[in-house]
Amino acid sequence: MVNNPDDIECVLVKNHRNFSKNRFFWRHVRAIFGVGLLTAEGEDWQRQRRLIAPAFSGQRLNSYGAIMVRHTEELLNSWTVDERCNVHAEMMVLTLAIAAETLFGAQVKQDIADVERSSSVLTAEISTRFRRLIFIPDGIPIPGNLRYRRALGEVDRLVARIVGERRQSGEDRGDLLSMLLLARYENGEPVSEHQIRDEVITMLLAGHETTALTLSWTLYLLSRHPSIDSRLAAELRDVLGGRAPTVDDLPRLRFCEHVITEAMRLYPPAWALGREAVGDCEIGGYSVPAGTTIFIVPWVLHRDARHFEFPTEFRPERWEGGLAKQLPRFAYMPFGGGPRTCIGNRFAMMEAVLILATIAQRFELRAQDERPEPFASITLRPKGGVWLKPQLRPT
Repeated sequence: MVNNPDDIECVLVKNHRNFSKNRFFWRHVRAIFGVGLLTAEGEDWQRQRRLIAPAFSGQRLNSYGAIMVRHTEELLNSWTVDERCNVHAEMMVLTLAIAAETLFGAQVKQDIADVERSSSVLTAEISTRFRRLIFIPDGIPIPGNLRYRRALGEVDRLVARIVGERRQSGEDRGDLLSMLLLARYENGEPVSEHQIRDEVITMLLAGHETTALTLSWTLYLLSRHPSIDSRLAAELRDVLGGRAPTVDDLPRLRFCEHVITEAMRLYPPAWALGREAVGDCEIGGYSVPAGTTIFIVPWVLHRDARHFEFPTEFRPERWEGGLAKQLPRFAYMPFGGGPRTCIGNRFAMMEAVLILATIAQRFELRAQDERPEPFASITLRPKGGVWLKPQLRPT
């Protein structure tokens, strides 16, 4: 386990070619993500990142804002005042619908329950696999593998439908799916059907869950800190004056952004990263043989008192004085770091701030007796959900 920011920079940046995605970790999820951007290595990864990057940049990125706010407002219209609500389940539904429409031009409302159920099965099984002392291939028909394969089949059917409908329409909507279907590699070859499947699943599942988790933990923390919630509401009144937020408002929603930043410090969705040493090397004065598993754990890093005063406390105001620029480069890394930093980090931050602003302007979420326990699988989920009670925000 590497906890020194300088040593982490060595692994992720300075000597990154000597460290591959950890085989211990990825052999458990390759059936889900295939060789999509999350799991690909070397030249394959570089080629895929160049292909996908335009979907998360420039005007195309800004165009997603209105869709994010619209979906959030539709969700809020279904909430009942004073009725307990599992906001984690709600955020998962919301961000999946947003990812499907913004990146793939698809409507998946009729599929959301099935996808979320399948996603929960996959997450639980992967967590079990991490704790198992031996590797059991997917093809061995033990009960967990059978559940895993059935759940993956549900997700595969949804992706096949999304891709098939777009192929049939022949429409170029300028989104990620159109880019994948129309793209040609340097040698003129189109992107294979299998590769398209891997990229769509990667962006659909990994892309929506991390933002949903960020929002779930953020809303939980706000419910336990009324003074911070009140300050957020005051900023929203000053900046928005009761209207819906837009992308143009983002530079002025600074405290809202700091609330998200601080929530990701305490509850980073990507709580751990794994690498494997390809060749013998040295890290922080220690000899590291080839084949060594390297773990970098933001859950630990973000609670390091060397870098964060009162490290276990929720204090969004800590980010107001330019703390991000004062910290060592890898003391805070909710989106990873180096060449393989999350390609959708700007998308995720924009989405989280716009959704939080839309919710917090309209509702105050009251804390309940349940205190969610972090459940560490691929991501950091709240075990049992996040149960809160919505109250209309006083005008």
